[in-house]
Order: sequence, then structure tokens, then C-alpha cells
Amino acid sequence: MDFAFTPEEEAFRQEVRQWLKKEIPPRWIELDAGLWEETEESWALSREFQRKLSQKGWLAPAYPKEYGGSEMSHMRRLILSEELNYNRAPVSIEVEISVNWVGPAIMLFGTEEQKKKYVTEVAKGESIFCLGYSEPNAGSDLASLQTRAVEDGDGYVINGQKSWCSYAHYANYCWLGARTDPDVPKHKGISMFIVDMKTPGITVRPLINILDCHSFNEVFFDDVRIPKESLVGEKNNGWYQLVMALDFERSLIGTAAANQRFIEELLQHAKEADRGGARLADDPLIKDELAEIAVENEVLRMMCYRIAWMYSKNLHPSYESSMSLLFCSELLRRLANVGMRVLGPYGQLDMDSKWAVLNARIMRAYLSALSIGVGGGSNEIQRNIVAMRGLGLPRQQ
Repeated sequence: MDFAFTPEEEAFRQEVRQWLKKEIPPRWIELDAGLWEETEESWALSREFQRKLSQKGWLAPAYPKEYGGSEMSHMRRLILSEELNYNRAPVSIEVEISVNWVGPAIMLFGTEEQKKKYVTEVAKGESIFCLGYSEPNAGSDLASLQTRAVEDGDGYVINGQKSWCSYAHYANYCWLGARTDPDVPKHKGISMFIVDMKTPGITVRPLINILDCHSFNEVFFDDVRIPKESLVGEKNNGWYQLVMALDFERSLIGTAAANQRFIEELLQHAKEADRGGARLADDPLIKDELAEIAVENEVLRMMCYRIAWMYSKNLHPSYESSMSLLFCSELLRRLANVGMRVLGPYGQLDMDSKWAVLNARIMRAYLSALSIGVGGGSNEIQRNIVAMRGLGLPRQQ
């Protein structure tokens, strides 16, 4: 099998690199806003950058042209994602949520009116979504969600609570899973809705994350009335739609490139730093750990390429996405652990210290990696999906 990109694809990669050199704001580089670390200032910078991406047709590149995309091939989309991730462009998780998770689900299940409105707004960088999935008593067992949507006249009335809603304080809409029939098995009574976050009765309360930043929220719905047109797809068939959206969420095609940047920075530091009068890079334990992480990241890259190839063949990655997310989350944790061992006590310092190494990125990655194995479904859930869908193992003996 030939894993090489075509000359045209390599030319596109160079085009993206040159564009990013000109368009990534210097202030963004100074702020170094990583995963779950956006502030009001970095949020404004990222939104402006996303609008520039949209003008290039690169914000939602694989979308159909009638919905604001450029119908880019999935292999070019892979290249674009790699370059955005490697160069730490101002594209955060809220773009992933809106463009790569919710948008494709609406295109699969929504009406033509819903596609033209919401998908087009997302592709133009005009609107973003938050996810209304988890609840205080429904996390890994997501089908146990109890937020209710009761049909009433020409609409639905929603009551309930959602947790861990990323960037709900900025979102225009919520992609909401709610129970519409409590008298059937739990997987069969769920429906999906698009809820305007400005609707009366919605309260957003911050949940401060481990990095002391406001990225997560809990959202309360108190007699929130929405029109019937807010229902996406078939009533009570929402579990299927939600699971499809989760498969999109787990398809992390650009993460290996982000990891590669970390690995290269650690390697360069090891070549330049010394410990006990010897270069860190000459320590056999350090060399072994960095080499092992580099090899594992290449494995992840091949998983990403496989998913991109499947999309290019109009195949839907299901257990393949869970494999990728599982491997990626555990690799990120190992990478952060190796980084902390390479940096030693310096790895504990934050950005405000003059002795901080690599702008404290490793320390921040070490902390944020705790949530990686939970979001999108815990690692235990991903193993179950791979076992059942991929290996055909029985649910019980």
C-alpha cells in the first residue's frame, strides 16, 4: 500500500502552511490557549480566525457547497486538519463540536430547512453548538438521561439538567438529547432537538476546570418552550442519531499531528538540556521513552488515516472511531507523563514562572489529559464498543 500523498495534495499542504504563517495572530501565540483554556480574549481571536477560515472555504471544507462548504476531498481535509493541529491554529473544541460532530448529524437527519439554516450558519462561522448529552445521573449510561421534552400544542416543553456542556456560555444553539417517551425501553424514548440558547428558561452555570478556566457548564431547562420544528429526525429515534453523532465526535483525524509537535519539542529540549552534567538525550531511559511515544503516535496517525479513507469511500467509522479515541486518549496521558519525567521539577511550573519550560505546555497537557479519557464516552465504554461492534463479542454469556 502506498501511503504517500499525491503531488497535488502536497502542494495543498504547502499552501495551508504558508497561509497559517500569515494568518495566525501573534497574540494567539503569546496567549498559547490550549485545550480547555480559552479566555474572553482568546475566544475573540479564535472566532475571528474561524471567520477567515470560512472565507477560504476551510472551516467546514467537506460540506456540500449549497451549505457553505467547498466539497473538499476527505484526504485534503485530513491534510488541513493536520496542519491546523500541528501549527496550533486558533481552532478549538467548539469548532469540532459544531463543524465535525453536530453539522454532519444534521445533514444526515435534519430537514432541508434545518440544513440550510444551521449547517450553513456553522460553515460560515456564524453559529456554534454546545452538546446537551450528559446529566448528573447519566454519563457513561447515557441512555438513562431524564431531561424531558413533552409535546404541548405546537411545540415541546423541556425540563431537566445537563452537565459538562463545553462552551455553552458562548453557544448559539444546543444539540439536545431529551426523553420524549418515558414508558418504553430507555433507548427507544429519546429524541434530538436544536434549542436556541437564548430561549427563556435556560440557565447556564459555570463549572471551572482543573486548569482554573471556564470551559464546562451545567445547563438547566425550566419550562423551556421550543417549536416543533426544533425536533431533528424522527421522534423517539434520537438514540440512533445521538450515537451517530458520537461516532463523528470520536473521529479525531488531526490529533496525531498535534502530538507530533509535542514530541518534537520534548526531543529538542532533551538535546539541549543536561541533568547531572550529561545531556538528557543521552539518557537511555529518556531515549527509550521518547522513541516508544513516537512509534505509538505513528500508530495513531495510521488510525486517523484509516478513518479519513473510510469517509472518502462513504463508509461510516463506528468501532474504528472508538479505537482511535481510546488509543489517542491513553497516548495523550502517556505523552504527558513522559513529558513530566523529561522536564523533571521544571515540568510543575506554570506559564507565569520565568523557569517554566516550553511555556508550561506539558504541565497543562498533563492536567487536561485527565478529562480526555472521559469526554465522548469513557475509555471503558470505547472498549465495549470495540468488543461488540468490532469483534462481535456477546454482551453477556
